Amino acid sequence: MSTSTVRGTVAGLGRRANPAFAVGVVAVTVAALTYATTIASVQHHTYIHVMSGVLWTGTDLFIGAILGPVIGGLDEESSAAVFERLTPKTAFFLPAMATLTIATGIPLALRLGIFPNAGPWLALFTAANLVPVLLLLGWRLDVLGDWRWQVPFAVATVGSLAWVWTTIGALQLTEPALVVALALVTLLSVQGFGFLLPGEIRIYRQMVSPAPDASIISTIGQQNATLGGVQGLVQLVLIADMVYLRYGGFPFL
Repeated sequence: MSTSTVRGTVAGLGRRANPAFAVGVVAVTVAALTYATTIASVQHHTYIHVMSGVLWTGTDLFIGAILGPVIGGLDEESSAAVFERLTPKTAFFLPAMATLTIATGIPLALRLGIFPNAGPWLALFTAANLVPVLLLLGWRLDVLGDWRWQVPFAVATVGSLAWVWTTIGALQLTEPALVVALALVTLLSVQGFGFLLPGEIRIYRQMVSPAPDASIISTIGQQNATLGGVQGLVQLVLIADMVYLRYGGFPFL
């Protein structure tokens, strides 16, 4: 399948990652999200949210703090070889864990009653995530002129801004820790889906090109590893904010 289509790119990455791994990650994520947001108890919902966050944060910290520096000491050919094996798997695993963490976290906050007057804030949060992420995807993948990008971008932009327009009049001040959490999650989302994911797709496209360039693969891989470490640090700050929000104090005080 062509790497110029979403289907072709996903299928190609899946084959490189191992089809069983790719399907398993997606299936477990969908099943866990469905269970957590429908029939799960509060305890099970919390467990799914926390464990997906642990996997997301731990993987980012491992890549940024341990694997990245190790690969940085290799020559370009060796570095590229590592990223060629690693990227297809992280292209499925990290977005899945990020999505599961965020998509279970907001319903959990609503369920626990710690997110009053959520509608206007969620509208702003949605627009602040969708519009920059889609713009970055279009720019970094060089598809701004492609109707297959333009249509989803137009729908997402119009839809999210319409939601903001219809709810902004009801916006009220909320718990500052909630605002911090939404801002940090937005930063993580834009970094992850707007920079890391396009980088992984560019690595894959370079891998399957007629003449793969090891220097490009190595450079993009190192950039992603560094940004992954930054993501891990931001996630640690987010965890501290979540503990403060839930229990009224920071874990280290």
